[in-house]
Amino acid sequence: MAGKRFYGLIGEKLGHSFSPAIHGKLADYEYRLIELTPEELGPFLQMGQFQGLNVTIPYKKAVIPYCAELTPQARHIGSVNTILRRPDGTLLGHNTDYYGFAYLLRSAGAEVAKKKALVLGTGGASLTVHAVLRDLGTRERVTISRTGPDNYGNLERHADAQIIVNTTPVGMYPNTGKAPLDLSRFPKLEGAFDLIYNPAKTQFLLDAEKLGVRNANGLGMLVAQAKAAAEMFLDRPIPDERVDEIIREMERNTRNLMLIGMPGCGKTTVGQALAQRLGRKLVDTDVLIEEEAGRTIPEIFAQDGEEAFRRLEHEILCRVSRESGLVIATGGGVVTRPENLDPLRQNSTVIFLRRPLDQLPVDGRPVSQANNLETLYQRRLPLYQQASDWAVDNIVLDDTITEIMRRFSK
Repeated sequence: MAGKRFYGLIGEKLGHSFSPAIHGKLADYEYRLIELTPEELGPFLQMGQFQGLNVTIPYKKAVIPYCAELTPQARHIGSVNTILRRPDGTLLGHNTDYYGFAYLLRSAGAEVAKKKALVLGTGGASLTVHAVLRDLGTRERVTISRTGPDNYGNLERHADAQIIVNTTPVGMYPNTGKAPLDLSRFPKLEGAFDLIYNPAKTQFLLDAEKLGVRNANGLGMLVAQAKAAAEMFLDRPIPDERVDEIIREMERNTRNLMLIGMPGCGKTTVGQALAQRLGRKLVDTDVLIEEEAGRTIPEIFAQDGEEAFRRLEHEILCRVSRESGLVIATGGGVVTRPENLDPLRQNSTVIFLRRPLDQLPVDGRPVSQANNLETLYQRRLPLYQQASDWAVDNIVLDDTITEIMRRFSK
């Protein structure tokens, strides 16, 4: 095995992982995703031809018996997320998640000292979160589990929690749109942090955003711990500024660009140009609706009514918005249904395209034909503004694309 530079991530389900892309930006070694069943874990660790590994759900505690030695940090936490094969072939277990979670809190501007914190989940990541929160001086830390003394059935006893950290997989891709608990039950809440990074905004974080609560996903933690793991693999330091650079790169590469705006404002045309410029796939929700229904949108409106159309639109929006790295063009009325707001924002930068009303065509657009455009626009304008991250005027296509690319590249 001498000279091999094979590294990777082990876990049970890894289709959502950004780790290969991140390690590819940190170093030039081969980095694989290795899905293992519980029965395969032991034999792989004992016989696997690897030089170093990262470890994720659900094996951060299960790998410990296979490590000949743990670093002081891994022993302190009781969880291992990084394994290095030493020259004698034995395995050294380490924990770089500690550095990663500390980075997450620091970069989010979270103040946790003397605060009461709830930690959702009991896995290896939960142990790391507890260790960081303890070392940062939290007043109280409570583990919330499904069956323990503090569980989801008696949360009222912890209504005074100020910090909540989700270490469970609830809400993770592809099972998005779910939250482990109702944040509105915590009137003193100051910070909500989710170790999940795909989607960018889990339902847990979207709920925190609506409450005006400081929040952050797990991408910063993932990149920071990967940098610490890569330093261990390479036995050399990597500049700290690479963490922020890679986070920005990953956000640009994985966030969808979601286009919203009035019917006829040019969402499909702009989407086609953006997809070509960025080398991305364009998804047009109106096209998917017609394909699924086997009819045109005017026919759906005429035969089934607007409510049937909106239900199908919502289903398709939920399906495509959980993906990453797409350009998505939506129908003009997608913002009229409150249940669409979270899917729009969970994994996308949402761009409101504006165009003068006298330049909006109405042919083939049932809602535009049935309403005064000025009245329709005034009714929808606050909805477009609420759903979007920023607005761009779409009058000259080249200028529109230039402006979007300028903002997108920041």
